[in-house]
Amino acid sequence: MNPDTTCTFEIIKNDDRDWTIELFGHLNIRTAGDILSALRSALKKNSFTSLKFNLSRITDIDDFGILVLYEIKNEICGADTDFQLTSVPEKVHDQITRVTLEDPDFNKLPSASNSNFIIQAGESSIENIKSIKYFISFIGSIVLSIFRIIQKPKSLRLNDIIRHMQSTGVEALPVVALISFLLGLIMAFMSSIQLRQFGANIYVASLVALSMVSELGPIMTAIIVAGRSGSAYAAEISTMKISEEIDALLTMGFDPVLFLAIPRIIAAIIVIPILTMFSNLFAITGGLLIGITMLDLSTTSYISQTITSLNLFELLWGLSKSFVFAILISSVGCLRGFQAKGGASAVGHAATSAVVTSIFLIVLFDSFFAVIRSYWG
Repeated sequence: MNPDTTCTFEIIKNDDRDWTIELFGHLNIRTAGDILSALRSALKKNSFTSLKFNLSRITDIDDFGILVLYEIKNEICGADTDFQLTSVPEKVHDQITRVTLEDPDFNKLPSASNSNFIIQAGESSIENIKSIKYFISFIGSIVLSIFRIIQKPKSLRLNDIIRHMQSTGVEALPVVALISFLLGLIMAFMSSIQLRQFGANIYVASLVALSMVSELGPIMTAIIVAGRSGSAYAAEISTMKISEEIDALLTMGFDPVLFLAIPRIIAAIIVIPILTMFSNLFAITGGLLIGITMLDLSTTSYISQTITSLNLFELLWGLSKSFVFAILISSVGCLRGFQAKGGASAVGHAATSAVVTSIFLIVLFDSFFAVIRSYWG
């Protein structure tokens, strides 16, 4: 018999509910199926307070061998069972570390699910703390990259900025224009139902212009860009992270933040305020269509009332919002991409998380703007 295809075990009963299993030989793809079946047969009719696996006699182990240990932990052992790996050789330790992408102490293997609320809350808190730490580190990396660009302007990749400006701005213009036009049309139609009763049709132009320029235009544009480009940023970078392209950049001496994040952030800062202005324009056009067709307003009177209602402060207020929203959308999209880990599902998770987080921050910061404006005067 080929020694590479043999794996045996010996059960040492310390007492009825405290067992030690000593494994011998090669725990690999050739032996995993047989040893798993044998262990299941020997253990499934028993319950334990402690189950230890002594790995000192294991010659080698691969992914399938590690899976045997996880299967025994998750299928045979209860939630209160003390499951331990003992006497782990260094090479076996290294192999399990590579497979689990962690550096475990081997005192316990994690179970497939944990119903303990306190443990889940603790794990969630730890993950949130790690996320905050990563976020602060990411912001610091962006600041350092900006200083590097100031010192060495040629380190900024202008071609990448132009390419991202096209994908974020130019290619997003049709959908922004259509949605804004329809939004302006709907606002004008609904407000005309009330204002027409008082003979105040002309003020439909004021309502549409003010609401779009100072409030709805920046928010709607930001939400569209977050769903379209923010998710794309996260998906692109997370794909590179999972396929180890970012590690390759680090190996070649490139700064991933400077190389990947900064061009996207600069492109968003440039094009999102411009998209907001187009959004305002198309929304006013939608209101104009209602004013001409349903309210018996002339084109001249509608445009004149719109210009009278607006002022430079309203325009700059809306553009300042769009500037902040651009930073939020692009930064969150890049951050979620760099945070991705795991397999292909991590790409979808990163994109979804980027959109949800961006929309939440857009609404949150818009409320801050509302509070600031309420105290402005």
